[in-house]
Amino acid sequence: MASIFQATPAANAISSSASFDSKKLFFSAPRFLSEKKGTFLMVRSDGRMSNNGISSRAEKLVTNAVAAKADTPAASATSKSGHELLLFEALREGLEEEMDRDSRVCVMGEDVGHYGGSYKVTKGLAPKFGDLRVLDTPIAENSFTGMGIGAAMTGLRPVIEGMNMGFLLLAFNQISNNCGMLHYTSGGQFTIPVVIRGPGGVGRQLGAEHSQRLESYFQSIPGIQMVACSTPYNAKGLMKAAIRSENPVILFEHVLLYNLKEKIPDEEYVCNLEEAEMVRPGEHVTILTYSRMRYHVMQAAKTLVNKGYDPEVIDIRSLKPFDLHTIGNSVKKTHRVLIVEECMRTGGIGASLTAAINENFQDYLDAPIVCLSSQDVPTPYAGTLEEFTIVQPAQIVTAVEQLCR
Repeated sequence: MASIFQATPAANAISSSASFDSKKLFFSAPRFLSEKKGTFLMVRSDGRMSNNGISSRAEKLVTNAVAAKADTPAASATSKSGHELLLFEALREGLEEEMDRDSRVCVMGEDVGHYGGSYKVTKGLAPKFGDLRVLDTPIAENSFTGMGIGAAMTGLRPVIEGMNMGFLLLAFNQISNNCGMLHYTSGGQFTIPVVIRGPGGVGRQLGAEHSQRLESYFQSIPGIQMVACSTPYNAKGLMKAAIRSENPVILFEHVLLYNLKEKIPDEEYVCNLEEAEMVRPGEHVTILTYSRMRYHVMQAAKTLVNKGYDPEVIDIRSLKPFDLHTIGNSVKKTHRVLIVEECMRTGGIGASLTAAINENFQDYLDAPIVCLSSQDVPTPYAGTLEEFTIVQPAQIVTAVEQLCR
């Protein structure tokens, strides 16, 4: 198949009390996303953009937990002109731009072709680029993930979609033993510029097998970079950066953020894969979060401000490696850290981040790090139980009040 590829031509929906039906989104996505766009609940982001959002991608994988900081200041994310997109449309725009720019970029996965993808991220790409660059695959995650890795070894830049990130557990061997290690085990003879992306996280009554958060599963694999998008702006920028990277990158998208709407610049931009985003500057406590929990944190921040607290909110975005430059500067200022994640508590991103902060900035802490995570249980189908298993804004408010006493 590699030889075939070489022949190709050059915010309510965010909260757990969301009113739309995610089951319909998952099982009836084509009609819901394409034909009934007017019925979407348009949720706009908080409007705060990172001044360091636009910067060149990192060429080499940082081997430790600390992401190196760019020598030159990044350009501002704000733009005089722009256009509004939903998050899934921003992902598609970034992907399409990269396919136009580089004929080596191709897409593969279940229903990514003429069906347009389960969440319409690849809608319209097959008619434009053809069936070889937008390849519909059988329901065989282990096989097509391995095929994509092989294509990357021959010089292509595949984007592999998991219809649901939980399904990629079937390809764990390919992602671990091949995707993450072949650059090393080949003595540098091969690079694996592949992007693995797809929706995950707790939706609305999607059941345990469709509500998994795989960040904790993949974070220990050597040679893999991981990023999580949370806004249309960084979704497009991270998609473009991941495709251009020489490293294998896993891009985590959240099923409840696809309908988030935001104005993004008309001009081209690329986010840095290793930079966190300062969402809200503050003085009293550093709150580290990512993906959907960013919006639970911002909801809690409104209450905290009314109570007299000044929280600093950072969207870490880069799950591996951590941007300890940005995080460390915040810790040195606030001296208190709260981590809010949707990942599992045991062995999750929060556990790794806690260890990294304690190892590097323990002398600056005035209180133990607090980590709010999902409960270590399979996600229940029942809506009330599902809500109970993940962190809610009220818990964040309580944790900050206790930290700042």
